[in-house]
Amino acid sequence: MRPPEPAGPGEGAPTDDGAEGGARTPAGVIMAARTPWAEFTECTGHRVVRWEEGERVGVAPMTMDTYHDLASVTKVVATTTMLIRLVSERLVDLDAPLSTYLPKSYEAITVRDLLLHRGGLWEWWPLYIQPVLPPPRYRPGRARHYSDLGFILLGRIVAEVTGLRLDRALAELVTRPLGLTSTTYAGPAGSEAAMSALDDRVEMTMLDTGRPYPVPYRSADFAGWRTGPVLGQVADGNAHHALGGVSGHAGLFSTVPDLLRYGQALSRYEEYDHLWRPEVVREFLTPGPDPEQALGFRRYALELPGETVTVLGHPGYVGCAVGFVPGRDAAFALASNRLVVEGTPMATDDLWNDLLRETARGSRTS
Repeated sequence: MRPPEPAGPGEGAPTDDGAEGGARTPAGVIMAARTPWAEFTECTGHRVVRWEEGERVGVAPMTMDTYHDLASVTKVVATTTMLIRLVSERLVDLDAPLSTYLPKSYEAITVRDLLLHRGGLWEWWPLYIQPVLPPPRYRPGRARHYSDLGFILLGRIVAEVTGLRLDRALAELVTRPLGLTSTTYAGPAGSEAAMSALDDRVEMTMLDTGRPYPVPYRSADFAGWRTGPVLGQVADGNAHHALGGVSGHAGLFSTVPDLLRYGQALSRYEEYDHLWRPEVVREFLTPGPDPEQALGFRRYALELPGETVTVLGHPGYVGCAVGFVPGRDAAFALASNRLVVEGTPMATDDLWNDLLRETARGSRTS
């Protein structure tokens, strides 16, 4: 079982309004799988909603062309994949300390530590209030503590090594070579996007309650909160308010077809040896000290008839996820705007598990 993730910026998933625990179904959901044993796409609900007399009313349907705020899916589609390329080109050493690439950065923490979420950094910190990163919260290398800050630093390493702004590096290293024509940082201007959140209430609540992270600030310490629907902007506060929508931990937008294309490319990574060294990709996909965590990627067990396969991927707090099975030409994509509800939203992990179960059922009936 995976340890819990950050309750705000980080990860999250569906149910009906009367479901167990009171979780509310997302306004819109897309689930898709492309595998040798099952292939399907389900697209339901609305990408934009409004409230009339306390009731949620859809005003624009969810479609396969809808852009979605990927939130922490950015950590793999962007940052981890860029590092696969840079490690393959011997421009980044996984076991080098961060100070090798970022002067005055942490000397006791390596690139590998951050990819494994074992750097000991705080899980979250409001950089729009205090831009200076705090000292580590835990001893580096001792245990897994999922951290947005670690991937913010990994994004900075990519920018430093390439000499490019992160969005330009992504285009050069990932989206253009893989044909991801609908994957972009900082919001798809002029395109149809799913509403990401109602406003900035999640982070305001985190600050005012001190839960789950007891940072020494409150919502009154920041004056730039969004009080209306977040549409075409990244929901994550650090990415939007402090980092211009471009960061190693969040900020990416994409469509379900592009997520499937990405998943299929990683599933067939040996065919892309013109982009990376296959042995480097294999190292990134291998579990570290924590069996559910590889370098950047999460690992999930998928029970199929007569075998268990490993799905690698990552969820995002706004309601998206991507996954693939190495060597099996299998890709999975989830997109939803689960935060666009009044009350408790479904967790992204619940939606993701529904998709994997549906795929497993398809394998039994094919």
